[in-house]
Amino acid sequence: MTAVQHPRTVERLVTGVATQDGAGVKLTRVLTHELQRRLDPFLMLDNFGSDEAADYIAGFPNHPHRGFETVTYMIAGRMRHRDSAGHEGLLENGGVQWMTAGRGLIHSELPEQEEGRMEGFQLWLNLPAKDKMVPAWYRDIPTQAIPEWRGEGVTARVIAGRTHEVVGAIERAHTEPLYLDLHLAPGASFSQPLAPVFNAFAFPYRGRVTLGAEAREVTAGHMAILANTPVSDGVTLTNPGPEEARVLLIAGRPLAEPIAQYGPFVMNTQEEIFQAVSDFRAGRLG
Repeated sequence: MTAVQHPRTVERLVTGVATQDGAGVKLTRVLTHELQRRLDPFLMLDNFGSDEAADYIAGFPNHPHRGFETVTYMIAGRMRHRDSAGHEGLLENGGVQWMTAGRGLIHSELPEQEEGRMEGFQLWLNLPAKDKMVPAWYRDIPTQAIPEWRGEGVTARVIAGRTHEVVGAIERAHTEPLYLDLHLAPGASFSQPLAPVFNAFAFPYRGRVTLGAEAREVTAGHMAILANTPVSDGVTLTNPGPEEARVLLIAGRPLAEPIAQYGPFVMNTQEEIFQAVSDFRAGRLG
């Protein structure tokens, strides 16, 4: 792997917005609607985490999706998935659920625990216009099936894409997503080559990291949007703290297509949104 000579700078820091979704699950929306264009092909990133069952116990009962993919990464807890295409799976500690909604389906995500910590992330990844209406697809990836790369003081869990010649659990041809969960010991550093055209962001969820040549510090709970400067050739992160840092590094090739969204439907035109709503109301979704 080519060394990073000109690391990206931090364009800005974003603080997530506390909100509720599903049947009242408390979460933080890190990548909001206003950032969809800037971080194309990514549409949303939610971070949920609580030791209080009341914050998550109602879960996400049956709801529809069309036109994009959902990537749910569980750090702690147990969540049961069921959908109208007949898929069912249990998402547990360290596991990933990758779902392509495509032309549409209805699914539920419900806790399979009554106490203890539940923590994780859900990322929405857009589909290109030509794939908006592909058949729905689903895959459970248990923690032991997620490839890892290990360096000096670093473990990179490779959920999607490639790093240091390790191929991730999922690859996508058009958006080429990179999804890494990086664990950095105190003082450890990590570099990832990345073409300037790719949109990228980093989200520490434990500890803190410094990013880029300017060593900009980013603490847990803040998202760093990384600048797309033409001379940049990648991303560098270092853990300056006395404890382990954990950070999501996510990047992808932008689709540069129109985005039309109405709740759980993401298409390219308003007419396609109207059709999605009509299909859902008529029971034709999934």
